[in-house]
Amino acid sequence: MIAILGSFLQYLIIMILLAAIGVAGAVVGKKLRERKDAKTAAMTAEDKE
Repeated sequence: MIAILGSFLQYLIIMILLAAIGVAGAVVGKKLRERKDAKTAAMTAEDKE
């Protein structure tokens, strides 16, 4: 019974870590995209002047 519980906890920890990595990747990707869009908008506004 202890082995089953240990195995379950091991997979639970792995799942939490993978979910955290996925969320971190999404947050970083969104920030990078927003920065790129702002830079592109600034370049476009500069070109129109």
